[in-house]
Amino acid sequence: MIDLHCHLLPGIDDGPAELSDSVAMAREASEDGIEAICATPHIRHDHDVVIDEIEGRVSELQAELERQGVAVAVLSGGEVAETAVEGLGEHELRPVRLGEGEWVLLEPAPGPLSSSLERRVSHLARRGHRSLIAHPERHLSADLPERLARLVGEGALVQATADFFVRSDTAPYMLELASRGLVHVLGSDAHSSHGGRPVRISHALDALEGVAELREHLDWIARDAPRAIVGGGPLEPPFAPNAS
Repeated sequence: MIDLHCHLLPGIDDGPAELSDSVAMAREASEDGIEAICATPHIRHDHDVVIDEIEGRVSELQAELERQGVAVAVLSGGEVAETAVEGLGEHELRPVRLGEGEWVLLEPAPGPLSSSLERRVSHLARRGHRSLIAHPERHLSADLPERLARLVGEGALVQATADFFVRSDTAPYMLELASRGLVHVLGSDAHSSHGGRPVRISHALDALEGVAELREHLDWIARDAPRAIVGGGPLEPPFAPNAS
């Protein structure tokens, strides 16, 4: 499995402060069967992330994991705020794409999804990039399915945070979104091994086994789609969105 959304790099945003915490997170991922992690630091105005440093930081962490015998690959990426994306040049977008592909992990602005997100998805598409929409669980409004379906129609896909499929307050809505074909891939969105969301995906896949509409597509969600995203392969979902 591949974790497409994880704040793994130490000392760069609100993720782990120390290298030892990053290593512990990678160990946690390995125990869950995660073979690769996209390190996705925040690219937005309230985090002073130097994009030109990301590649070097990924290489340094990878070298430390290899030294300690942690069999997890660290891939480049970023969690790009929709409010920041139009101000990034191609030389800045390239290092924050997920792995070697064309996908950008796009963080919607706070509050209900709006036409501004659709505009940013179209903006990226004109530049040759596809959008992976993060955090649908933050925008649980009555029109969320309709808005997500429109974004999928524009070529975007949806990445949901794994832990919200097992929380009693959010699981029913997230499973409903999944049953409507509006969840395509998962990420941990973990920030530390000391607390908060774990670097784990398998528990969400277990929950998705109960969604009849997706049962035959779990390998695509867990493996095929993430590999295509980070590898740059062709990718179209095997199920259609249903906003009604």
